Amino acid sequence: MARVPLITQKDELPSEYHAAFDLITQSRGQVAGPFSVLLHSPEVAKRIAHLGTYVRFESALSGEQRELAILATARAMDCRYEWAAHVPLAKKAGVRGEAIAAIRDKRAPAGLTPAETEIVQYATALLRVHRVSDAVYEALRARFGTQALVELTATAGYYAMIACALNAFAVEPEPGSDVLPD
Repeated sequence: MARVPLITQKDELPSEYHAAFDLITQSRGQVAGPFSVLLHSPEVAKRIAHLGTYVRFESALSGEQRELAILATARAMDCRYEWAAHVPLAKKAGVRGEAIAAIRDKRAPAGLTPAETEIVQYATALLRVHRVSDAVYEALRARFGTQALVELTATAGYYAMIACALNAFAVEPEPGSDVLPD
């Protein structure tokens, strides 16, 4: 059970914060998961939602690349909600089931293609050792260019921040969701 009440309806907020609620629902269709917690600080929620809209919906990364980075981040952060929310999105974006299983089961890079390995190693290294090797960096820079590499970095950082909120406030996925083992 979440550590704070989850805000999912506009009337659960004072009227001066309805604009923040509306901003989130306009880009995501509803308030759920991290934003149901973040709305306890409406200005934080609004600013995070703005960045998240770009990272998730407008980035130079393909859907497959973005979702690989998100799954690698969810696994590195052991964030069950983020994992459960993004497995269906990853599948829809074309991420292979073998890649999802390899990340979930901490077998990566085993089971990943070379292109998948680069993205997963990059995100994982940033979050686990806080640095990326020159070889991984240069391979991705050559493949993506600097702008997309900045956006890949921002994606990992954004979803790590979201995972922190979800983990800190014990927001759990819906029963029956894809399970992230400990």
